[in-house]
Parts: sequence; C-alpha cells; structure tokens
Amino acid sequence: MEVKNSPLSIDSSYDDDGRVKRTGTLRTSIAHIITAVIGSGVLSLAWSTSQLGWIAGPVALLCFAIVTYISSFLLSDCYRSPDPVTGIRNHNYIDAVRVNLGNKQTFFCGLLRYLSLYGTCVAYVITTANSMRAIQKSNCYHKEGHNAPCSYGDTLYMILFGIVQIVMSQIPDFHNMEWLSVIAAIMSFTYSFIGLGLGLAKVIENGRIMGSISGVPAAKDANKLWLAFEAVADIAFAYPYAIILLEIQDTLKSPPPENQTMKKASMIAIFITTFFYLCCGCFGYAAFGNDTPGNLLTGFGFYEPYWLIDLANACIILHLVGGYQIFSQPVFAAAERWVSKKLPNSGFINKSYNFKMPLLPGFQLSLFRLCFRTAYVISTTGLAILFPYFNQVLGVLGALTFWPLAIYFPVEMYFVQKKIEAWSRKWIVLRTFSFVCFLVTVAGLIGSLESIITEKLS
Repeated sequence: MEVKNSPLSIDSSYDDDGRVKRTGTLRTSIAHIITAVIGSGVLSLAWSTSQLGWIAGPVALLCFAIVTYISSFLLSDCYRSPDPVTGIRNHNYIDAVRVNLGNKQTFFCGLLRYLSLYGTCVAYVITTANSMRAIQKSNCYHKEGHNAPCSYGDTLYMILFGIVQIVMSQIPDFHNMEWLSVIAAIMSFTYSFIGLGLGLAKVIENGRIMGSISGVPAAKDANKLWLAFEAVADIAFAYPYAIILLEIQDTLKSPPPENQTMKKASMIAIFITTFFYLCCGCFGYAAFGNDTPGNLLTGFGFYEPYWLIDLANACIILHLVGGYQIFSQPVFAAAERWVSKKLPNSGFINKSYNFKMPLLPGFQLSLFRLCFRTAYVISTTGLAILFPYFNQVLGVLGALTFWPLAIYFPVEMYFVQKKIEAWSRKWIVLRTFSFVCFLVTVAGLIGSLESIITEKLS
C-alpha cells in the first residue's frame, strides 16, 4: 500500500483551469442526460396521464419537454462567465449562481439543489426496491396464480441496494463514470421499450383504447384536484436535469465550444426522452384506463410474460444503480471540496491510498471519502424505508426542483449573462414564463404533500 499526494502540474494533459483535460463528447453527454432524465419518473407517467385525461396528459408531457429545453438552453450559456465561449469556467450549478447572482442567492440555491439531489437518491432507493420486489412477486404469481397472496416487504431490498451503492459511491467523480452512464442509458431504453411494448400489446388484446378525456374520476372534486396536481408534479420530476447540467457540461472537451455541444445534446436527449414518455404514458393509460397502476412495471397491470416483466425490472435496477451515482456525485464533490478547504493539512481528508488487488485494476481510496459517502448512502436508505411512497415522493421532489432550480435561477443568470434590460420584450417573456412555472410548482407541491399526509395517516 502506497500513500499518494497528487501535486498539480500544468501540462498538455490539463485544461485551461488546471484540471485534468476533459474528454467528453456529444455522445457521452447524451448518455449522461438520458441516464439522469429517464429514471424512476418514466414509470409514473401512465398514472399521471390517467389522472389528467387524454387531452391534458399528453399536452402536459409536451409542455414540460419544451420547458426543459428552454431551461437547458439558458443554463448552457452560464457554464462560462462572462462570455459563454471564452469566459472562466463555472464547474457546477452553484458556481454559476455565485458568479452571476451573488452569495445570498447562492445559499438558497445550494440548499435547494442539494436537497433535491439527496431526495432524488431517496426516490431511486424506493424505485429500485419496488422493482426487486416486483421480480419476486412476478415469479410467485407465475407459479401460484394471479390471485395468490404474494406479499413482500421493501426494507430488505432497500438495504441490499444501499450496500451496492456504498461500493459504487467510491467512484471518484463524473470523469470516471462514462462507462456507467452508457450502461445505464442502455438499460433505460430497454425497460422503456418493454413498457411500451406491453402497453401496446394490452391495447391490442383489449381491442379498444381505455380512458377518457377527463381522466380517472374521484369521489370528491377536491380529491380529483389534488391528484391532478400530484400528476403534474410527477411529470415535473420526470423531465428537468438542470441541477446536474453544468456538471455534465464540465466533462466536455473543446473545441467546439461546450455550450454548443451541450445545447445539441440537450435537444437530442429531450427529443428521445419525450418520444418514450409519450409512448409509455399514453399506451399505459390506453391499456388500463381507470385502473392504471402508479408504477407501470411494478403495479402488476401486467402478469405475463413473467420473464419479460423480470427483465424490465432488472433493467430498472441496473439503470438506477448508475442514476443514483449521477445524482450523488455533485453532493460528494461539494462536501469534499468544502472539507478539504477547511482542513487542508488533514491526512484523513486529503490523502489517498493506492490499492492493487489480484486480477483487478488498481484504485485509490480516501478514508474521508469512504466514511462520508457511506454515511450518505445509509441516510438515503433510511429515509426511503421511512417514507416508501413512490408517486407522492416523486411529486414532492418534482415540485421542489422544477421552478426554483430548473426555471428561476437559469432565467435570472441569463438576464445577467446577456445583460437583458428590464421591461424589454425578452425580459417580459421570460418573467411571464417563470411566473407560470412558479404556479405549477406551488400546485404540484400542495397536491403531493396532501397525498403523503393522507398515506401516512391511513
């Protein structure tokens, strides 16, 4: 075992900011985006469409796609300041807010951003456990019949996923995760295609399209309103990736300019994900109508072929192993940077150790990284065990993320970056855009919190 202190030396293997030369491309950035976007959110889209109905559901999906692209377009230009091509790099979202909007707004942005990233990891623990349980239930139903009492808890599966993430969390940073994102993106395509295919097959089997213009009826108008709000929040969770966009952009090589590559990657990735979202949401609702499950692949609208259900859920598990890391790495990096600055002479924090095991490539291990990241994974797993409510948790996270992080800060930074004058045409349009999105966030948060409280008390 060898102690390694890594001095920084500037040479051809380093970029203009003294960091290791970036090698990311359009292809890798699309893979990162798809890994981040097509996650547990896609599984709730059929349920969301069923709550909104045949007109409002697809329209909501398209609107969120447009909003997400606008957000990513604005944010991509904030990677460098003051000029989007030649300015100084902002390595992450928080850096961009600090440079453009000052320290006061940086504090609130950081609080919301890291809360959102942390919450998404909690949601991924819940989703993965649901998929693990669904595989066991699918095999049970196949052997014992569809009416068999195949009941299994979530806790053991959450703990197993947590153990895997403790190991995976030792990956140093985004630059070492290209292979993981590519695998996760392939998995997301696979289970999306399976969900789409099963929904289409069910529609053909039924011989008609289920559902209605108004969506699933409710006993009271108030209940219908809360569920519609929650559905909108679930869709909001499924789309935006603004909170990790600049981290992904920070992996890109240049030329061409990073903002141009990122805009192109965003357009392609959003087009692909929107196609899958529309197909999964609409075919799922068309197949089950008012009985559409909250999670399309674990709610057992489908029982056969059981092996295909198992394959889809296995793909979800593999995808969320990577997705969890995509959303955890910014938290890890921020915490480790902060502690390193506070305690620059601490060997526990700043020293890394080289390990080489037989038949495996060598790797570096930091004691602080090991302890902090393990504690982080344990805390997300514990919270998921306490609140194992899939649709409701997604709704709260979607509402918290949508307006503040995907709309408000990108718009405000764009104003500063481009020096947009108050009350100009562009200023009025973007302000109106931001206010409408704010109303959507408030409605979604209220509906999702109401549902969590109802579930917890019932």
